[in-house]
Amino acid sequence: MMALIPYFLVYACILVFLVAVVLRARMWARIPMHVRWELYPVPHEAGGRAQYGGSHLEESEWWTKKQQVSKVGELKVMVPEMVFLVALREHNRKLWNVSFPFHFGIYMVMTSVVLMLGAGVVRAIAPEALGGGLGLTVQYLLVAIGVAGLALSIVGAVGLLHRRLTAPELANFTAPADIFNLLFFMVAFGVSLATFALVDRDGALVTSFVDNLVAINLQLPPAVGIASYLPLVSVTLMSLLLAYIPLTHMSHFVGKYFAYHQIRWNDAPNLPGGAQEAEIKKLLSQPITWAAAHIRAEGGKRTWADVATDIATKETK
Repeated sequence: MMALIPYFLVYACILVFLVAVVLRARMWARIPMHVRWELYPVPHEAGGRAQYGGSHLEESEWWTKKQQVSKVGELKVMVPEMVFLVALREHNRKLWNVSFPFHFGIYMVMTSVVLMLGAGVVRAIAPEALGGGLGLTVQYLLVAIGVAGLALSIVGAVGLLHRRLTAPELANFTAPADIFNLLFFMVAFGVSLATFALVDRDGALVTSFVDNLVAINLQLPPAVGIASYLPLVSVTLMSLLLAYIPLTHMSHFVGKYFAYHQIRWNDAPNLPGGAQEAEIKKLLSQPITWAAAHIRAEGGKRTWADVATDIATKETK
């Protein structure tokens, strides 16, 4: 019975992670329309205009023509930003120096785990496909990627923790949860790294566990028992970390998509009778509850349309 607990924990944490990510995405997708940035060039601008900062607005009667969108242009910006944190590197190199190894290490660990799961599926369907020398080579390669990622991420987490505790410019942006999150990563990844160094240098235990996980063969590898609790502690911490991440502000990996596509890059035209117009009218009709004197909410008796009309009237006088 005890052998079932690690597997049930992993299954449960994966389920929590998936459900939480879906709910986060749903929340972001349903929030009210954001104020448009109208900053050009927009990466999805087709026709080569994005290269010089242009847009489809250059064309006469552009609103009567179907807008051409380049997904390739978006990927050219999104992929480097997600993988290499390009914006942070350009605007805050000191923070990037520790944030990049932290995030890139996590990506390496994720890559290793996903590929291990994939290899487990292959072995479950066709055991001979990854047998012999090929199987060992794949095992060692995936373990090497995971171990390197663990070490790199720990280095980055230590650097981030040091920055948050010592950099004056981060004092107002550092909450106890930020410190806890970094410590959680350091402990979970540290135990996994220790498991590799002390118990599982060839990756046989983790490979066997992942294979069992995929095949729903709920038994622990023979080498994992009373004599060594380290692998079980590692599985427990990594599983809990997986479930914990999307429940916190670390779920920004979900929100980043919407921040780019719905705020920075949203250039869909607001045409008469269109979806944008209907959404804007709906939002403008909402009552204002702000207490700021310059808004003149009058206790929620006025709407945003009233305020916008006041501002427009003042500007024309």
